[in-house]
Amino acid sequence: MRDPLADIPFLRALGMRLVSAHDGVAEVALQGAPEHENSLGMVHGGVVMTLLDVAMARAARAGGAHGDAGTVVTVEMKTNFFRPASGHLRARGRLLHRSATLAYCEAELLDGEQHLIAKALGTFKYLHRR
Repeated sequence: MRDPLADIPFLRALGMRLVSAHDGVAEVALQGAPEHENSLGMVHGGVVMTLLDVAMARAARAGGAHGDAGTVVTVEMKTNFFRPASGHLRARGRLLHRSATLAYCEAELLDGEQHLIAKALGTFKYLHRR
């Protein structure tokens, strides 16, 4: 099965991959590499936020009882950082609430040792295909 994230040039360049997405839950992963680092030698906060954003967006698309919801865009996102990120990173997003036009989601980012790196909350707008 082809990874749909490979169709997004930015995510392909990061090396992010979709692990799973179903029933309003999604997981994405990335192996931290030197090109992801900031000046302190840890994975840049923008990469961390991108992992969380994509995990939540994929959870919103997985739609829970509603099935695949098509395309979503981020309306707003809040992120808390708890520790530096490095190595193998996995973000798990979960759909918390859905209306006809919006989804409210949360996500956590863990490292390979299951340490909590960051947590996010986000609102996403469903775009209906014409």
